[in-house]
This record gives sequence, structure tokens and C-alpha cells, in this order.
Amino acid sequence: MRRPLVAGNWKMNGTRASVAELVSGLRKQSLPEQVDVVVFPGFLHADQVLTSIRSLDLSVGVGVQDCSPDPDCGARTGEISAHQIADLGCAWVLVGHSERRTFWSESDEVLTQKCRAAQQAGLKIVFCVGETLEQRESGISLAVVEQQLKAVLPLLDAHETVVIAYEPIWAIGTGLTAQPNQVQEIHAGIRAWLARCLGAGSATVKNMRILYGGSVKAANACELFAMPDVDGGLIGGASLSADEFGAICRAAGN
Repeated sequence: MRRPLVAGNWKMNGTRASVAELVSGLRKQSLPEQVDVVVFPGFLHADQVLTSIRSLDLSVGVGVQDCSPDPDCGARTGEISAHQIADLGCAWVLVGHSERRTFWSESDEVLTQKCRAAQQAGLKIVFCVGETLEQRESGISLAVVEQQLKAVLPLLDAHETVVIAYEPIWAIGTGLTAQPNQVQEIHAGIRAWLARCLGAGSATVKNMRILYGGSVKAANACELFAMPDVDGGLIGGASLSADEFGAICRAAGN
């Protein structure tokens, strides 16, 4: 059995006051012990979140939303290296989110470099993939996702350090959600592709956690997480509400 994971991507949201309120709200939630829970605040608030979680004795991991593709610190003004993220005390990093691919034109090559730098620093990675509405309507969703994963295939065999998050771009922040059978089709397709690339007997194929992200809410989480190849979720807007996020985490534990 793959251990469920629910991750909250706070994106560019939060002030010191609202972050303190959100973490305090998580303490009041009955987060299931059988589910891994991780939050991804903005880097400015990562240290505050780490300190608060430790003081409240919460079983919640902390990551950041991006890292530099350069493995070492140096002359990269404004960048944050994976080693700096690890030194801060974070254990996770998001790589390949569609917003980074779209707004910053991050290529497969750059994302591979980021994943390699993160692994070298000992960070765990949530690697995001997903297609546009046009690609979905053209019937090439799985082909697009496979191409995005192909770039980082050599790094995926370390399944203990990588989690895949399928986030169809057309369902992020739009209120649209892929139907559970559509999600399962892509997740099963990803696992079948891994089997073809790595061998059906590979531990990666069996143990790789594949999350779904795209307008996941407490109201639809149970149905989505019931799919056999859906191992949890990468949650956007709903993760900014402690009550909503807590309910989603509990759905993953059912």
C-alpha cells in the first residue's frame, strides 16, 4: 500500500499574520496519522512555518515552491539554491508547476536540472505535470504528460524522493475538476508508462505516489482519492483554509 500524501501549495499568498492563523488552524484539525501532510508556503514565510510547526508539535512537512537549477550557491542574484532550502530545514520542493512552465518558460532541461539539484541537496520533490484544455480536447493528454516525465526519467527511479503530481492546467484555479474516471485514466497511464520504461517489476512502478491537483475540495476529495492510482492531492486554493484542508487530509485517510 502506498502511503497517501496531501500537499498544500499556498502559492503567492499570505502575510505573517495570516500564515500564523493558518498554521494555528491546522493544529485544531484531526490530521490522520496514516497520511503524510506537507505545506508549501512562500519562501519568505518558510522559516516562520517551520518554527510554528515545531512549537505546536504538528506532524506536517514543509517545502518551498521552487529552487534554482544551479546546484551550488553563488552569483545568481535573487535565486534560492536547493542547499539553502535544506539548510533552512525544509524537506520538500515543488518542481515543474504549470505556472512556472508557463509564466517563466521553464524548459524540460531546466526542470531536470532543478530536480537533480534538489536530490543532491537531499530534498524530496513533488514533480508536476499536466496538459492544457486544447491538448485534452485533442486527445493527447497522456502523450503530453509522458513527454514531461521523460525529461526526468533517470531521476524517477529514486521513488522515495520523488512524487508525481498530475495537474491538468485547465482545472487549476478554474473551478473545473477532472472527473474521477478521467483522473484515474491518466494516473494509471503514468504507472503503465513507468512500467514500460523501468520494467514491470520495478519498485518505482509499485511505490511511486501520484497525486491529483486541480480544484480539489473537501466536497470532491473522497471520490477522487477512492481511485486506485490516486495517492493523494496537491491542493491549491483550498489549502488556504485550515478547515477545508483538514477535511481533504481526512478524506485521504479513509
